[in-house]
Order: sequence, then C-alpha cells, then structure tokens
Amino acid sequence: MSTSLQVALERRRRGGETGFIPFITAGDPTMEVTVEAVRRLVRAGADAVEIGMPYSDPLADGPTIQAASERALRGGFQMPDLFRLGPILREAAGEVPLVAFTYANPVYRWGWQTFAEDLAKAGYAGVIVPDLPMEEATSLREAADRAGVALVPLIAPTSHGRIERICRTARGFIYAVSSTGVTGVRKRMPEHLSRFIDEIRRCTDLPIGVGFGIGTPEAAAAVAESADAVIVGSALVRILAAITEEGRDACDVLDDLETFARTLVAPLRRAEK
Repeated sequence: MSTSLQVALERRRRGGETGFIPFITAGDPTMEVTVEAVRRLVRAGADAVEIGMPYSDPLADGPTIQAASERALRGGFQMPDLFRLGPILREAAGEVPLVAFTYANPVYRWGWQTFAEDLAKAGYAGVIVPDLPMEEATSLREAADRAGVALVPLIAPTSHGRIERICRTARGFIYAVSSTGVTGVRKRMPEHLSRFIDEIRRCTDLPIGVGFGIGTPEAAAAVAESADAVIVGSALVRILAAITEEGRDACDVLDDLETFARTLVAPLRRAEK
C-alpha cells in the first residue's frame, strides 16, 4: 500500500537526494507558533513534518523534547487539540505530508480505531508510536490501514529476523534509530550505522529515515550517505524553546528556525549515494 509519505521520500530518492523530516512539539509554546513553524520548515525544504503530541511520560524523548512537552501541557494542550490543529497545519504544509508522533497509552485510551479515523480526518498521513512493540501493534495497524494512515515503525539495531518481521508490516517509511537511548543531539554518529541501514534495506523497498542524535549539517551529511531521509528533532525544538525560556520574540526565533533548517537541508540536496 503506497502512501503520500512513501511517495514523497521515493521522489527524493529517485532524484539522488535525501529527504528531510523535521520534528516539532505541538503547542510549544502556542498552537500559532506551531503552525508558523511548519510553514517555515516546509519553506526550508522539509519533505514531511513530524508533529509531536505532548505527553507527560515521553519515554523515547530526551530532556529537550521532554521540556517542550511540559511547556505545551502547561499551556493546556490536549489530544483533541492535535486533531483540531491538523487541518490548519495541513494548509500550512501544502503538499508536504504530516506525521503524528505520540505514545501508546493516550492512543489506547482514545481507542485504536477512533484515533486512526480522527488522524485521517485531521489530515495526518502517518503516525509514529515509539513505545508500541510490533507484537502489540496489530489493532492500531489494522485501524490505520482502514483509515489510510501509515503506521511507521521504529527499528533499533536488533536481530535480522526481527528486522524482517517489522519491515513486513511497515507503512510509509522505516524509522531507523541511529543509536540506543533517547532523542537528543549527539556529537557523532555510530560507526555501525551504514551497516545497520544496509541490513534494513535487504528487508524492504520502503524509504529508510534515520533519527535520534542528528543536530548538525555535518551529521546530516554523514547520515545522507546511506539513508533516504534525515530526521531532526531536538536541535529544532531547542531553537523554539528560546521563545519561552529566553523571552525572545517569536518571529525572530522562527527566522532562526528556518535559517538553521536550511543549513541541514543543503547537504542533503547534493548528497551522493
């Protein structure tokens, strides 16, 4: 089942380039800033945008994104806001697909089928649930398939057999975790990364995006040598944090966000595979 996510990233791959997938936390610090941030990231060259649902116990997220969730939750952001925000974000993103990023517990409480249907109605093309193991994902995957939403799996370094099983039911693209642990900018990419991507590629034709730890143009360029897309979160979320943490003007911070995103995109557009 081909999806708009898959199509967008395959288009880059066919052109010999690497996709750019930025992540921001919804409602940090306000929904208005989130909408404008999406618009700026798309203008900078995003091929898809991850929209993080603020959550009180984000196990996969490091301190930067945890703090963003806390700010958004203090501002009153709740699950219904993710769906209300969707059509506005969809307009801001134009043809660029949106991917919701959330955790299993709030999705379970909302209801697998209802959640998938509400995502689709709100205009999200995909969803990532990092703490939902493959063995427990059947209900959401089937609901997402019915709704036309891609359930994107995360794959960390593991056995070849498990990689094969995860790829078999994957949709949209594969989210390859560059290193174990939580999100956050790292000083260098692990040496095993290209071998890990090659192993995944032997199991699927889907585009492979790499995330966790990428926060500089140099790191993005290194990942682009073997990946189909580069996923960046904490480095962008940290820029937006200046609105709340430093009291800076939102327009100035959004300018910084767009400028930095362009520096990340530049090496991806001339990366040689």
